[in-house]
Amino acid sequence: MDQIIRRAPQPSPRRKLLRCAFAGDRPEKMPFGSNEEDLRCIRFKQDLGCAIEALVDRGYCHFLTGGARGFDTFAAEAVMNVRRAHPWVTLEVVVPYDAQAERWTRFGQMRYSWILGQADILTYISHEYTSTCLAERNRYLADHCDLLLAAYDDQPGGAAQTVA
Repeated sequence: MDQIIRRAPQPSPRRKLLRCAFAGDRPEKMPFGSNEEDLRCIRFKQDLGCAIEALVDRGYCHFLTGGARGFDTFAAEAVMNVRRAHPWVTLEVVVPYDAQAERWTRFGQMRYSWILGQADILTYISHEYTSTCLAERNRYLADHCDLLLAAYDDQPGGAAQTVA
C-alpha cells in the first residue's frame, strides 16, 4: 500500500480527529441509474451534502471514499463542496488499484482524475488488479473510520460487504 499525502487532517486541540467513510452503490443499482439530471438524483446529492455538513458540525473533519462510480463519486464531490466553507475538512480517496477507471466512459475518467487531483490524501491499496484489492479497499474504509455513511439497497456487492 502506498500513500500520497498532500495535506494531512488536523484535529482540533480540544477534539479527537473524527473520520467518516462512505460506502454505496454504483449507478446501475440506483433508482435513477446514471441519469444525474433525474430529480431523485439531484435530491439524493443535496441530501448527501446536507448530511456531510451536519457531520462537519458534529466534529467530523476527515472523509474517506473508495473513488468508485456512483455514491463514492457523489460523496467525494459533496465533501469538496463542503470544504469550500470549511477548509480544514480533508478528503482521502482509497484507490483499490491504479487502473480502476480504465474501462469507464471518458467523462467518468475525467471526473475521477479531477477528484484524485483534489484529494488531500491518496491511498493506493495495490498498483495492479488482484482478486482481493476491492475487498481490501472496503476493509480499509471500514477500519479507518469512526462512522460509515452508507447508501445501498441490501443487495450483495461491495457496499454490503463494507457495511458487514
